[in-house]
Amino acid sequence: MPGLLSAMEGFCVIGIVIAVGYVAARMQIGGSSAQMVLNRFSFFISSPCLMFAILSKEKIFAIFHSSIIVAFFSAMLVGLVFLILNRLFFHMKAADATIGALNSLYLNSNNIGLPIATYILGNPALVAPILVMQQAIFTPVALTVLDVTTKGEVSVKRILSQPLHQPLLIGSLGGIIVSAITARTGHFIIPDFIYDPINMIGQSAVPMILMAFGMSLHGTKPMQNKSDVPATVTVAVLKNIVMPVIAFLLSYYVMGFRGATLYACVVLAALPTGQNVYNYAARYNVGLTFARDGILLSTLTSPVFIAIVAALLS
Repeated sequence: MPGLLSAMEGFCVIGIVIAVGYVAARMQIGGSSAQMVLNRFSFFISSPCLMFAILSKEKIFAIFHSSIIVAFFSAMLVGLVFLILNRLFFHMKAADATIGALNSLYLNSNNIGLPIATYILGNPALVAPILVMQQAIFTPVALTVLDVTTKGEVSVKRILSQPLHQPLLIGSLGGIIVSAITARTGHFIIPDFIYDPINMIGQSAVPMILMAFGMSLHGTKPMQNKSDVPATVTVAVLKNIVMPVIAFLLSYYVMGFRGATLYACVVLAALPTGQNVYNYAARYNVGLTFARDGILLSTLTSPVFIAIVAALLS
């Protein structure tokens, strides 16, 4: 299966970039604050530019494809399952539990999702609904909870205004608005001399997030915090096994999807946890090792389950 081989090559590319970050930290390139700088720059500047550049060029009907229903409910259900398991067994505080829920439901739709959608599914636009769902719904909710729980300030005004302060959401909504205007007028309204620098800055987001993640691995041993091991394994199982199963059941029995659409929904649900989760954890300085270990375990095991899905459904 050439498509599957290309997807595995995508995982290899990601691993190399993470390794570069690890080597940079080991050689102390950039100093002790390099990881924080990369995380903050990506969070506030590069990632919003990336979301704007991707979504503004995407057709509005592709952004809101009906598969977004499957992506939303499968993600919401596994996140809810983790929160229930946390209440019963893990007893994490609200901020750490939020990171755990994100580890369970947040898809790596950019740097892994795009190559998989391109090489296995043959249509990179299939990740657009996931990008919208995560940035417009799950990310603002999670970051609002993290903001409130870490800063200790709870007010209706603060909660309602928090999504307006999220750079990723602002970039995503801006891209959707431009896409809608383009569909209405038939012309892309952003001139190249404005779009090109935005796109150029956005292209730096994924490498920075991956290298910052690699830097976080230096000087630490994965799964070293034994108390987090059960929760870490749980989020990997939820993300890589339970979520694809839920996506299949929803796609097949509820939405009536068949063929390529069914296959795409299940493959995309089997994507590993996105490195953005570590970026959010670093931004609020909560659950850093938990986020890192969950992403690492999910990324290492995801190719196996994507291969199984491809073998069964392709």
